[in-house]
Amino acid sequence: MDETTSYPPIEPSNFDLIVVGTGLPEAILAAAASAAGKSVLHLDPNPSYGSHYASLPLQEFTTYIESHSSQSSANLPIPQSDMDSGFTRVPLTTRPLYSSVEITSYSLEPLEQSRKFNVDLSGPRVLLCADAMIDLILKSEVNQYMEFKSIDGSFISDGEGNLESVPDSRSAIFKDRKLSFTEKNQLMRFFKLVQGHLEAAAAADGGESSESKSISEQDLESPFVEFLSKMGLSAKLKSIVLYAIAMAEYDQENGDVCKSVLKTKDGIDRLALYHSSVGRFPNAPGAMIYPIYGQGELPQAFCRRAAVKGCIYVLRMPVNSLLMDKASGSYKGVCLASEQELFSHKLILAPSFVVQLPLPHSSPDAHDFGSRNVTEKLARSICISKHSLKLDVANCLAFFPPRSLFPEQVTAIHVLQLSSNVAVCPSGMFLTYLSAICEDDVQGKKLLHASINVLFHVPVSGSSGNNNNFAEDQSETGDAKPALLWSVLYTQELAKFQDVLDNIIRTPMPDGSPYYHDLLGATEKIFQELYSGEEFFPKSTSPEEGAAQELED
Repeated sequence: MDETTSYPPIEPSNFDLIVVGTGLPEAILAAAASAAGKSVLHLDPNPSYGSHYASLPLQEFTTYIESHSSQSSANLPIPQSDMDSGFTRVPLTTRPLYSSVEITSYSLEPLEQSRKFNVDLSGPRVLLCADAMIDLILKSEVNQYMEFKSIDGSFISDGEGNLESVPDSRSAIFKDRKLSFTEKNQLMRFFKLVQGHLEAAAAADGGESSESKSISEQDLESPFVEFLSKMGLSAKLKSIVLYAIAMAEYDQENGDVCKSVLKTKDGIDRLALYHSSVGRFPNAPGAMIYPIYGQGELPQAFCRRAAVKGCIYVLRMPVNSLLMDKASGSYKGVCLASEQELFSHKLILAPSFVVQLPLPHSSPDAHDFGSRNVTEKLARSICISKHSLKLDVANCLAFFPPRSLFPEQVTAIHVLQLSSNVAVCPSGMFLTYLSAICEDDVQGKKLLHASINVLFHVPVSGSSGNNNNFAEDQSETGDAKPALLWSVLYTQELAKFQDVLDNIIRTPMPDGSPYYHDLLGATEKIFQELYSGEEFFPKSTSPEEGAAQELED
């Protein structure tokens, strides 16, 4: 018997908002709408929360990736008119977001302990302590449902296969043994200049005078890499500032391949955000934190908050079609797999859903709502090992700047290593995420394979999963690299959607940033489109106190 048919009818049948998919943007929007007093129904065809932002056991993760990467050649169903109700039923289908899935196993051990893993579908990703996402977590009070750990540090490739510490603060600069005395002075002067500019800007905003010197408007509008050169920073320091702190994606020194030039004003803002994140919370001395049990805790926390405010949740409930008014062609509601019809003023869809067009009264040559317009892809990889990338470091970020692996490398590669102390893998193992923006699957795989070969000792052959002795012999061989036990490589679309159709709005898909700033900005914009003038979550008192209590050493 179909699980959906065993559900009792959902009551009431009319809502202000129906949300399909429980990914992070959908969860935030459901919680925000519920906090604004709207009646919300939140549906998901999956058996668990999170959608493409979930954290899953290892076996379930591989099943999810493979099931959402299979290409279907079937034609979309034809919209059907319901003669009795006066609605046209427009089929709601899904499309794969992933491709070129490549799973390799060198040991049975990871899969034997599958339930002890919490693998992020949208990794690598961390939270900057002063980021807007942290502010929202505090403002919405979802921090009471979560706990965090501090990321131990950041590292950057020196271009020769070594990972060096990122000197991201005054104390880190003084302690760094890889920087020359001249480079330390250059970096200190630059950070002092940035701090002076920020103080002058803050004083000007408050109508006060300041002795600090501002950076000129001409410099602020110039490419950040040019400003860094003007300040006399060495090539090594420019790489650190651009790719490990300011998080530039593309090779900023090669205008022919750089698709996103970072301006000085944006670079300064990113530096300010990073530096204000350092030491914000007493139990997190660094700039970044990570949720215990994985990033999937974020959408779950916002769903719990929404439920407290009255949102109704139904999992394992697919939506078969949308109900469109025959006369006007406008959206009216949804038809569930249980055949129940539900109605709402507005509808939010996760990025994997596709609505067939043309709808009544729409352009005959309109593209399907949710159809892909792919300009870039994001190559992702997850690696499991028994040893850390850096001795005595449990959780860390690492970066491969453009051209640090091979001359044709035009984008930076982000790496996040996590240990069992954030409850994402069994004790004695490490989970490492890698990602890089690419033009196609071939380029993406080349980037990931190159970085994996630098970071790990990869067996010549494998995939049958019977080489349990490989990792155990690592220390005896004296190999400095951790042995690779298991890995997956896949590419995810970075598509641009037709985001709004009538009262139907699509949420953004996971992006290539290791932070949440852009994703949250797009989500808040959707809320304002839905409910212009409504407050995006109410304010709470003394939020930082509550947050500090949730952060663990």
